[in-house]
Amino acid sequence: MVSKLQEEIQQVAPFRSLKEEAFLNLSRSAAVLEHQLEQTLRPHGLSPTQYNVLRILRGARRQLAEGAEDPGLGQNEIRDRLVAQVPDVPRILERMERAGWLTRTRGTSDRRTTLARITESGMALLGGIDCKVEAWMNGKLSEIPENEIARFSELLTMARR
Repeated sequence: MVSKLQEEIQQVAPFRSLKEEAFLNLSRSAAVLEHQLEQTLRPHGLSPTQYNVLRILRGARRQLAEGAEDPGLGQNEIRDRLVAQVPDVPRILERMERAGWLTRTRGTSDRRTTLARITESGMALLGGIDCKVEAWMNGKLSEIPENEIARFSELLTMARR
């Protein structure tokens, strides 16, 4: 019997194993979803990586005590928190700074360090996109029963180990 994945990628021969099919299914799903997320973000001038950076900086800002000044995050901290690893975080931050979504300043204790902070413009951009991305995500995962979502996430975590 031909699987849905075999049909999608027009593969006639069966997979060598269930693990191979599962891996390719995971890869195919990630690629399709990444492309769709890109299409969702494109009208706002954002890439998925830029969106991820803004969410990281917003999260760091929200963790502060009320009234505390945002110290920002270094580019290595941002790099380590990204969902998908990318090779050139400084260039991404530079483009985002030019767009006005974040500011970068030199560290006070270590002048070699650059700290990034989300701007009000970046916060407003995220605020306008959050609902669209959440609706898109909910639609994509609507086929999976609610009681299976946690197990699905658990299985994906196991696959990354």
